Amino acid sequence: MARKATLERVTKETQIRLSLALDGKGDAKICTSVPFLDHMLDLFARHGLFDLEVEAKGDIDIDFHHTVEDIGIVLGEAFRQALGDKKGIRRYGQASVPMDEALANVTVDLSGRPYLVYNVELPKVKIGEFDVELAREFFQALTNNLGANIHFNVPYGANVHHILEACFKALARAFDQATQVDPRIEGVMSTKGKL
Repeated sequence: MARKATLERVTKETQIRLSLALDGKGDAKICTSVPFLDHMLDLFARHGLFDLEVEAKGDIDIDFHHTVEDIGIVLGEAFRQALGDKKGIRRYGQASVPMDEALANVTVDLSGRPYLVYNVELPKVKIGEFDVELAREFFQALTNNLGANIHFNVPYGANVHHILEACFKALARAFDQATQVDPRIEGVMSTKGKL
């Protein structure tokens, strides 16, 4: 069964088309009109070995908020659809990724219950034109629409670009681990029999 999803979301604020293949090679084609987010999604695809295409247009003349958040919404929905009934997946994933002086630890549970823990101190408010507070908005939208429990913990880091890059890479690697099918697992990884 192909674990893929293609979605489109159109609102008065954004137009987003996204395709995701869980069992990919890390190929990405990203064009969101938000350069820093393009960079983060490109490395997310590469480090998670997901094939990802994102084309987005939004009201970036106002700011990047709607575009960033709505891409998080659609990416979360795409993961949820691509995972289907979640039979056979490992469910849990964890990764620690260093980026020079920064370290990010991300732990994921694809439980169906959305909850975000975001212990990430950012030493400045912008990277170029990108408001760094939008990273949390992206991760919250992804968490809510996937129905995942995601914990970000950054014990140290000084460069905000390095911190966020480590977060996206660690999330990708944790997702790769959690979404993998393990032939030893019958049904879903839960004593309840349902996720």
